[in-house]
Amino acid sequence: MRLSIIIVSYNVRHFLEQCLLSVQKAIQHIDAEVLVADNASTDGSREYLSERFNNIRFSWNEENTGFAKANNQLLNIARGEYILFLNPDTIVPEDCFKKCLAYFDANKTVGALGVQMIDGTGHFLRESRRSFPSPLISFFKLTGLASLFPKSPVFARYHMGHMNQQVVHETDVLSGAFMMIRKKVLDITGGFDEMFFMYGEDIDLSYRIQKAGFKNVYFADTTIIHFKGESTKKGSLNYVRLFYKAMSLFVKKHLKGVKAGFVLFFIRISIWIRAILTAIGNFIRNAGLPLIDAALILLSFWIAKYLWNRFVRPDISYSRHLLTIAFPFFSILFMIASYYTGLYDKPGKPGQLIKSTGIAAVIIISCYSLWPEQFRFSRGILLSGIVLSFLLLRICRSIFIQFGILDPPEKGKKLQTIVAGTEREYERILYLLKNSGRNERVFGRVPVIENSNNPSVDKKQLDILIKESSIREIIFCENGLSFKEIIGLISTLKGNLRFRISGSGSMSIVGSDSKDEAGEILSEESGYALSSPVNQRLKRLVDIASSILLIISFPIGIFFLRKPLKTFGNAWQVLIGKRTWVGYFTNTPGLPFLRKSIIAGNGMPVAIRGLQAVNVEQVDKLYARDYSVYNDITLILKNYRQLCG
Repeated sequence: MRLSIIIVSYNVRHFLEQCLLSVQKAIQHIDAEVLVADNASTDGSREYLSERFNNIRFSWNEENTGFAKANNQLLNIARGEYILFLNPDTIVPEDCFKKCLAYFDANKTVGALGVQMIDGTGHFLRESRRSFPSPLISFFKLTGLASLFPKSPVFARYHMGHMNQQVVHETDVLSGAFMMIRKKVLDITGGFDEMFFMYGEDIDLSYRIQKAGFKNVYFADTTIIHFKGESTKKGSLNYVRLFYKAMSLFVKKHLKGVKAGFVLFFIRISIWIRAILTAIGNFIRNAGLPLIDAALILLSFWIAKYLWNRFVRPDISYSRHLLTIAFPFFSILFMIASYYTGLYDKPGKPGQLIKSTGIAAVIIISCYSLWPEQFRFSRGILLSGIVLSFLLLRICRSIFIQFGILDPPEKGKKLQTIVAGTEREYERILYLLKNSGRNERVFGRVPVIENSNNPSVDKKQLDILIKESSIREIIFCENGLSFKEIIGLISTLKGNLRFRISGSGSMSIVGSDSKDEAGEILSEESGYALSSPVNQRLKRLVDIASSILLIISFPIGIFFLRKPLKTFGNAWQVLIGKRTWVGYFTNTPGLPFLRKSIIAGNGMPVAIRGLQAVNVEQVDKLYARDYSVYNDITLILKNYRQLCG
């Protein structure tokens, strides 16, 4: 056998689907096998993929064994003359493997080969070729000199910025996202070192290949897309810990003496600097931002009271309870309303801040009307405080966006989308967009020129359309266009554009707007209302509130409930977060996660037996798709006596 392609996957079923579709096209006319190891994914990968790819050999691991061990697991059964380690969040052109194998045949001293990689926006990924870490290289990278002089052969040595990315050349390190290696070389060096759970294993293997006397080559004559980020959260402390732990393992394994000491010193400094910056950013994004908001809201009410008392009604003396009770109470109300209306899902989005402030204002003014007389004060102070809160929160977010702590909101007009593909594919995309709950305005379709062996789109026409119609998103359909043509267009089209790809026959659309963050997936599951973080929080609020009420009213409810003690136990389980009142009959793949439920979306106890599987699945899907808080409350009230389960 000529080629064995090894892929390790974890919770990336839609990206893996697109990857496998491209791989199947690329192995046509090549004697090849495709081996996939799934590291205990919880996203329904097994059910979703095994039915669609009968000709691919899957290994479904019971636990997450790590990248290195899962690759070695498949390497032990691979039969190919060449082995390709490939990431699941990649897309390869149709002639990729053919070109790589031809280069190997013509260059017998080459042991391993990597290719030019671009991200989902078309930008070159610098990790396509790298140098081994050394004290000097680590210093230049750590101090930022490498970023200041990205083309310097001295300062930018780590990512080899001085080398032309369009030219084939030798390199030290190949990316584990695409490593094609001669099997006889791996027989000498062995596979990935399983000490590396994630990160660093590609550097280690690249080093051992060179030590065995073979060359590592950066092959620029073919380009793949590497979306990145879907199973890599670079903004997390866990990423920092794993990455720098891997670097330390590599240094301790391969470098000795003073040189190793210097590199380890710089790695430790890097860990502390990166960890501190990451911790600060994460604190502000998560717990820190609400705390800062709370302080600003409280400050706003205090300033409003001061200005009102100083310039509007200096004749009135307000109670000290204003600062100690009223203002903190209304600040808490503001924060609760903001949380449950989704302000912290997209904190940098001005429209979300306006929406949350408006809802908070309605709630606060309503509560004020019920406020005890001794704690009341001027409505003018209240309204001024709310307006000032909005202004201070907006200014604070603008500062955080400027410093890169928060993501900036998308600029420009409403998203205009065009589809590049055949008429049939256009209809399929419209169906997916409709069922995914997306409201993009699809401007139209760019037809495929099918009068040649290489179908394409008129790039000149596409450029004009983008410029004159304010197009900001292009969805490429592989059926009609080749993956090679799509990759070429993504790497050459200019402008503030978003790119999405959908392979022939797939029921998903994938893309990524940043190499450091999780990509975006559009599928039928995207349209489930229950997927919304706001609805998830509101559902949990309903669970907590109803459980507390049921527990408090238990002395009365004991006369009405069918099984009082069992219901009381369920209320406690729901309250502590182990169960939910309303949910699914069963664990249907692809649905938003829910805890085990007491009753299903149709009001029937989940413990009931005898229903057909297809009916159960349909009930669960309808519940997730049409979820509303009102529906949950109604079901709980209607089935009050059945809450024993």
